[in-house]
Amino acid sequence: MGSTVHVLRHGEVHNPEKILYGLQQGWHLSDRGHEMAGLVADWSKQFEVGAVHVSPLQRAQETAKPLAEVHGKQITTDPQLIEAANIFEGKKFELGSGVLRHPSSWKHLTRPWIPSWGEPYEKQISRMLKAVFSAHESANGKDAFCVSHQLPIWILRSAVEGRRLMHDPRKRECTLASVTSFHIDDDGMIDGVTYSEPAKALLPKK
Repeated sequence: MGSTVHVLRHGEVHNPEKILYGLQQGWHLSDRGHEMAGLVADWSKQFEVGAVHVSPLQRAQETAKPLAEVHGKQITTDPQLIEAANIFEGKKFELGSGVLRHPSSWKHLTRPWIPSWGEPYEKQISRMLKAVFSAHESANGKDAFCVSHQLPIWILRSAVEGRRLMHDPRKRECTLASVTSFHIDDDGMIDGVTYSEPAKALLPKK
């Protein structure tokens, strides 16, 4: 049966030092991040949800908790939804931090189309597709929610919409606590993507 898999990016993380946390454990949502998770949970009441699948990382698990509670579902942890690995993980990485100007970083920047600094885009697409269809199957004809991370969500959407994978990270349409919805037809094929920002009012000012 046709239904939708809504892929939710986690809420804001408490990260005052602007560290690229990547796959590191122990990064929790900020107070605003918890508010975002609550807003998304309220927004999701419009759907009949049959499954909630979540990245194993703490920030994703915390984002999923109110959503799962609203729909009376147990969280299913799916490693396929995890963040992409990145060689710069654990470093301060905001604009002007100087990481990319250091000669030791240059060897990791030679092939941006792969990318050479982290998990290959094609691998991200493969595992995210598996995660989406796993959640779809678990939902048994109802909608499903997956909670994941910005880069894997954006790369999956780019692949589905035929967009080139090499991109400017500042131009990703995947804000905190945003929902990228993959619509699946009666033949089990993705036949469209829509995008929503249920927590837009709480997004940090640029």
